[in-house]
Amino acid sequence: MINFKNIELQDKEWVKPLLALSDFRGTEYCFTSLYIWSSIYNTQIAQFEQMLLIRSADEEYFYYLYPAGKVDLAKAVEFMMEDARTAGKKFAFNSLTQENKEELERLFPDKFEFSQTRNSFDYIYEREALATLTGKKYQPKRNFISRFKEIPGWQYETISHLEPERCSELLEECFQMNEKWCKMSACNHNASKRQECCAVRRALKDFIALELEGGLLRVDGEVVAYTVGEPLNSDTYIVHIEKAFSDIKGAYPMINQSFVLDRTEKFKYINREDDAGDEGLRKAKLSYNPVFMIEKYFAIPK
Repeated sequence: MINFKNIELQDKEWVKPLLALSDFRGTEYCFTSLYIWSSIYNTQIAQFEQMLLIRSADEEYFYYLYPAGKVDLAKAVEFMMEDARTAGKKFAFNSLTQENKEELERLFPDKFEFSQTRNSFDYIYEREALATLTGKKYQPKRNFISRFKEIPGWQYETISHLEPERCSELLEECFQMNEKWCKMSACNHNASKRQECCAVRRALKDFIALELEGGLLRVDGEVVAYTVGEPLNSDTYIVHIEKAFSDIKGAYPMINQSFVLDRTEKFKYINREDDAGDEGLRKAKLSYNPVFMIEKYFAIPK
């Protein structure tokens, strides 16, 4: 029996090559995403032959992701189901894509019951569209950016893990800005926001070790917006965090476009993750006109 383990920073060295073999475009197949949310979702990992297995847990279920790496799906599913049985847990698949679902149905006909999980759909955008914001549908974004650029003393700055000393200074400023943002957003009174803040703090704390990239906006020297991302697969860049003070008009679209122009030139797509069912966030993400969405499915044995 292979033992699952808690995710540690040093696991990046063996996990990332297995993720690269599958070249998946989903948020769940990024080491940073797994790591910063691991304590919240009780996520653990294991290497099974040349596959990466990922599971999360609650009191009743083990929830498994579709395996990454050199996948022998039939063997992996049998192993994962036995793993759940041994632990006395119910078995479920989480965040299956349409392609994953079809493969499971082919190998295990009439074995699983599927349901769509809209709150987990990833929003995928064309990089060129976010960089240029051309066309009538992006006119409101361009207007907000123009308003921001009218603010005297604004500045954009790159946050690079390749410059550790300066990076640490900038991250401390982002951390302080994030704490102010959380207070203004009443995070202590919202469980979802509290969890997000925990993940954000972990990302900022381990930014250099995770080899992340970022950017920030200043007004009169003070950080008013920042963002964090990294390459996800061969054609997609992922944005993990984007925060701005809502009373600074245009700060959100400005940090969005500035970072895309600064760090994502080599990529065709931008994954801006899901909306977690938050209606305000859903409206904001749809307003950027995703080119497609990665549909996600939940599955349990019939």
